[in-house]
Amino acid sequence: MTKRNLRRIATAITASAAVIALAACSSGADGGDELETIRVGALPVPAGDMLQFVDENLAEEAGLSIEYVEFNDYNTPNPALTDGSTEANLFQNTDFMDTYNEQAGGDLVSIGDVYLPAAAFHSREYTSFDDLPDGATIAVPNDPTNEGRALKMLAAAGLIEATDDMHNLDGVTSNPRGFEFLEVENATLPLALDDADVAFVTAAFAIPAGLTAETAILTETEDSDYYNALVTTSDLADDPALQTLFELLTSQETADFINENWEGLIIPATGE
Repeated sequence: MTKRNLRRIATAITASAAVIALAACSSGADGGDELETIRVGALPVPAGDMLQFVDENLAEEAGLSIEYVEFNDYNTPNPALTDGSTEANLFQNTDFMDTYNEQAGGDLVSIGDVYLPAAAFHSREYTSFDDLPDGATIAVPNDPTNEGRALKMLAAAGLIEATDDMHNLDGVTSNPRGFEFLEVENATLPLALDDADVAFVTAAFAIPAGLTAETAILTETEDSDYYNALVTTSDLADDPALQTLFELLTSQETADFINENWEGLIIPATGE
């Protein structure tokens, strides 16, 4: 399973964080018990929206209040969790988490998968790779994690051949249709569609750019290894409140919310 490169991802996004209190402690569902507040770090879309939905619609009945701690980069949520500024976060897959633990000496653990921010090849002109002419230009990320992710999708679709452990174009062993690859910084890939025929864009950048399932011509499927998980520290792994939060995040109500807002781009996990 491919390890995410924390440093390269961090340079693609400006680091900043702001705490948004969604709900203060108040009377519980039975009118007497105080709600248990959980501080959860996340990026605004889609995880921040998901946390707001759960807080406003499901949490109080379960005895919880969610304090959403907003981050705008991938480099600061884990240190905030490690130093106790939050009790959990929702933005990363387990490969990313494992890499952080190895590099920073962390003890973060996954409570479980919540959603897949499906990556896709998008085009404003073509509706499938069958329509794409030979020699077409395909923009891919220039970081090893996501470039390898993109090339593996093309290989799985039979469009190229590549080594099993590829991380960049050096791993491509056959390109029968003569595609030209343009390596682009992850955050600017939506803009690459102005020049490229197709661009590989992850959901975190596709959604703000207005790219949808309708512009996607090849999309990551449910069997992907890149589901984002609810993550906490080893000391809190069995905390009942966090277990309840995980159940709410993987409930049918939350799945319906995800599908209504981002069908095809964000895929809910089953919670099993």
